[in-house]
Amino acid sequence: MAGSTYGTSFTVTTWGESHGPAIGVVIDGCPAGLPLVKDDIQKFLNRRKPGQSKFTTARKESDQVEILSGVFEGHTTGTPISLMVRNIDQRSRDYSQIKNCYRPGHADFTFDAKYGLRDYRGGGRTSGRETIGRVSAGAVASKILGHLGIRITAYTKSIGTVTVPESEYDYNCINNNPLYMPNNEYAKAASLYLEDCMINQDSSGGIIECVIDGMPAGIGEPVFKKLDALLSQAVMSIGAVKGVEIGDGFLVSHTKGSKNNDAFYSENGQILKRTNHSGGTLGGLSDGNRIILRAAIKPTPSISQEQETVDIQGNTTHITITGRHDPVIVPRAVVVVESMAAITVADLLMDNMSAKIEYLEKIYLKNL
Repeated sequence: MAGSTYGTSFTVTTWGESHGPAIGVVIDGCPAGLPLVKDDIQKFLNRRKPGQSKFTTARKESDQVEILSGVFEGHTTGTPISLMVRNIDQRSRDYSQIKNCYRPGHADFTFDAKYGLRDYRGGGRTSGRETIGRVSAGAVASKILGHLGIRITAYTKSIGTVTVPESEYDYNCINNNPLYMPNNEYAKAASLYLEDCMINQDSSGGIIECVIDGMPAGIGEPVFKKLDALLSQAVMSIGAVKGVEIGDGFLVSHTKGSKNNDAFYSENGQILKRTNHSGGTLGGLSDGNRIILRAAIKPTPSISQEQETVDIQGNTTHITITGRHDPVIVPRAVVVVESMAAITVADLLMDNMSAKIEYLEKIYLKNL
């Protein structure tokens, strides 16, 4: 299988299946000397692990990370960092009844079409547990960005019909409710909506918003490695994501240039913008403003309602999916979106070190 590696200078390769012995990631290109301990990574993994509320799968996984290489005495060594999380609560028997059917909304059919075989236990490589590797790598990338004064914040903007308006944001609430919404009252309303979905054996989608603060201007690599293009690719590669927008996104199709253009002005020697419709990017490069992106997350495809499908011979049949599944993917995907954004920004920051000769001079001439 190709396509399991992301990045150019800071590369991330994820491995493992939902019901295999373990899942993990190999990170290459992390600079030596970065302070890094197990807890730096575990804090991120704890935000995506199952069993945190009634709105997540009941699968009991502690998701304890093991650092296998690349770290010595609390600091990165510059060599590949290998991280692993063992699977301890697989119930493969839950999938034995559907191994010969194609589940609606899943990758069963497409994997058979591509490879001629598939790991049907929990979705194998297409399971949400694959994101463990992404989140582990995102924790390392975020540690790098923190040293550079760059902060990434992601949260649930909407679930189903419940949307938090920007005027009601309170970032202090994000970690104080199980849905990771920036407003506790809206989180309560979303919880009631999800309870109704569960009563009806159904699931819900939603929107995750991610903001990046502290980005310097000029980060990105035109033409095919633009900042917004790679952020979109990174977030779109998450299994449940069906749409990504930057800044005003699709709303720009309903406006005019006179309103959509962000006017520049100068203050204290800095070039600033009066608005941020562009979402912090111009021409595929960061413009120094807050970067804003949103990801549309589809409803969990594993629902307990009876659904029409076909078996592997093409015969019409019906299935009822049992097992342990999230009624909504959004809350656990918040940290995944944040992690993919961090990986992308860290990678592009490293690429940018060769953009000007003066950058190389600062590194190499000071010691000559």
